[in-house]
Amino acid sequence: MENRDVVSWNCLITGHAQQGCSVSVLQLFPRMIADGVLPNPFTFAGVFTAVAHLSEEQRGKEAHSLAIKTGNMSDVFVGSSLLNMYCKLGLLPEAWQLFDRMPERNSVTWAAMISGYATERCEREALELFELMRKKEAIVNEFIFTSVLSAFALPSFVNHGKLIHALVIKTGYLSFLAVGNALVTMYAKCESLDDSLQLFELLSEKNSITWSAIITGHAQNDQSERALGLFSTMHGARVKPSEYTLVGVLNACSNVMAHREGKQVHDYLLKLGYASQIFIRSALIDMYAKCGSVDDAQKEFDLLKEPDIVLWSSMIGGYVQNGQNEEALALYGRMEVEQLLPNELTMASVLRACSNLAALEQGKQVHARTIKYGLGLEIPIGSALANMYAKCGSLEDGNLVFRRMPQRDVVSWNSMICGLSLNGRGKEALELFENMKLEGVKPDSVTFVNLLSASSHMGLVDRGWSYFRSMYDEYNVVPKVEHHACMVDLLSRAGMLERAKEFIESCPVEHGMCLWRILLGACKSFRNYDIGAYAGERLMDLGSQESAAYVLLSGIYASQGKWGDVERVRRMMRLRGVSKEPGCSWIEHKDGVHVFVAGDLSHPLIEETQAEVKRIMEHMKQEGNRASWKHFDFSGSI
Repeated sequence: MENRDVVSWNCLITGHAQQGCSVSVLQLFPRMIADGVLPNPFTFAGVFTAVAHLSEEQRGKEAHSLAIKTGNMSDVFVGSSLLNMYCKLGLLPEAWQLFDRMPERNSVTWAAMISGYATERCEREALELFELMRKKEAIVNEFIFTSVLSAFALPSFVNHGKLIHALVIKTGYLSFLAVGNALVTMYAKCESLDDSLQLFELLSEKNSITWSAIITGHAQNDQSERALGLFSTMHGARVKPSEYTLVGVLNACSNVMAHREGKQVHDYLLKLGYASQIFIRSALIDMYAKCGSVDDAQKEFDLLKEPDIVLWSSMIGGYVQNGQNEEALALYGRMEVEQLLPNELTMASVLRACSNLAALEQGKQVHARTIKYGLGLEIPIGSALANMYAKCGSLEDGNLVFRRMPQRDVVSWNSMICGLSLNGRGKEALELFENMKLEGVKPDSVTFVNLLSASSHMGLVDRGWSYFRSMYDEYNVVPKVEHHACMVDLLSRAGMLERAKEFIESCPVEHGMCLWRILLGACKSFRNYDIGAYAGERLMDLGSQESAAYVLLSGIYASQGKWGDVERVRRMMRLRGVSKEPGCSWIEHKDGVHVFVAGDLSHPLIEETQAEVKRIMEHMKQEGNRASWKHFDFSGSI
C-alpha cells in the first residue's frame, strides 16, 4: 500500500491482538508512529491488550503517556482498555487512580476494576466496589456478576456469594450460562460443595466450563472419588472436556492414587490432542509420581524438549514422595548443570530428600544454595530447613532456622517437635508444644504423632492418654492408625501389655497387622510369652509376610519348649515364601554416602570396617556389655 492511514494500521494491530500475536502488535505500533500516523482509540485498545498479555509494564506506561499526549484519554473505550491492562498487570493502585479520575464509566470499566480486585484476592474491595456501582450507576449485567463472583474463593465469603446469587435470580441473569458457571465455581471454591452440586443440577444448560468447575471443585475439596464419578457422567453425556477439565480429573486421580483411571485419562487426552499442553504434562507427571509410577512420570518428563521449572519441581517432588531420594538429588544436579533457576518448591523437595537420607553435609550445601538464590526463611523453605537439620540430628542449627523464620506454620512446629523427640529430648518437645499453643497455632494429626511418640519414649503414660483424648475432644482431629500405634507402643513400653492387648481389640479403625506387631515385639522384651504367643498367632492368621513376626513367635515357643509349635511356625513361613530381608544401613562421610547390607562384602573398606567393629566389641566385652556384643555376626558386613 502506498498510503496507509490509521484505519489500515488499526486493522493490522487489532487483528494481531485478537489472535494473541502480542509481540507483533508491539512491533507494529512504533512503526505506525514512525510513519507519522497518529493512533486513535481503537489503536490503543489493541496495544493495551498486547501489553497486558506480555506483562510489559514499561511499554504500557509509555503507551499511556502517548494516549494522554494525543488527547485520547477522554474516550471511555480507551480508559476501559487501559484500566484492564493495569488490572491484569497487578498494578491496582495505578488502576484505581485511573478509575477514580475517569469522567465517564461504563459496565466494562466497572467489571474490569472489580475483576482486578478479584484477581488479586482483594475480596472486600471487590464487594465494596460492586455495592458502590449499584448505588451510583444502577447498571448490572452478566460481566459484572461474573467479575464479583470470581472474588469469593474462601469459606468466609460464601454468605456474600449467596446474596449475589439471590440478586442474580431477582434480575433474571441466571439464564446466562457464564453467570451460572461463575456461581458453581464460587460455591466450590468456598467449600460449599452441596450448594455447588445443587446449582449444577438445576442449570438447564451446561458446557465444558460448567463440568470443569464442578469436577475441579470436588477434586480440590477432598472429594476426588466423587469428582471421578462426575467425569464419568460427563463422558456418558458426550460432552467434550476441555484441557482444564482433564487437569482437574488428573488431580483427582493424584489425590486418591487412582493409577488405572489416570492411565485411562492419559489415553483419552492423547486421543483429543491435548498432550502437548504444558499444564497437561505437568498434571500427568504429578499424577504418575503420586501414584507411585515414577518411571511413567520420567517418560513424560523426558518427552519435553524444554521443561519449565514447574515440571522439574514436580519430577523432583515425585522422586522424594516415592522414596527415591538419591534420584531426586541426581535430577537436581542435572537442573543445576542446565543452569535453571529453582523456586521455593524445588528447594523444599531437595531439602526433604536430604532429610530422608540424613545427608547433613548435602543439606548444608542446599541451604547455601537457597541463600545464593535469594530465598529467605519463609514457608516452605524455612520449614524444610528446620526439618532437615532436626532429622539429621543438628538440633542447634534447626532451632536457629526455626527461631529466625518470620512466620511459622504447623509444619514448622511439627518439624522441631519431631526432631527433639527423635533425638531423645522429649521434655523439650512437649514444652515446645505448649509454646505452639500459646502462639495460637492449631495442632494437626502429625503433631499428635510426635507428642505421643515423645510421651512413649519418656514413659509418660498418663500424659500420653491426655494427648490422645484431647485430639478429638479439643481439636476435632480423628485418631488414625498411627496414633493408635503410638498408644500401643506407649502402653507396651510401660509394661502394660494386657492393657495394650485390650486397646488393640477395641480399636475402631482398620489397622491390619501393625498394632499386633508392636505388641509382639514388646512381649519379647518383657518375656510375657502368653500375650506374645496370642499376638503372634493373630499376625499369622492375618497372613503376615514379615519375617520378624515369625522369628519372634518361633523364639517365644522355643523358650517354652513347645517344639511342635516352633516347627509349625517355621513350616508356615516356608509355605508363604517369607524370607528375612537383609538389614541395610548407611552413613554419610566426607563427600560420599557409604551403604552396608548384611551379608554383602563388596564395600572396598569392608575388611578395615570389620576389624574396627571387632576391636570395639572386644572393648565392650571387657567393660561388661556382654548382652550387646554376643549377637553380632562377623561373617558379613555390619
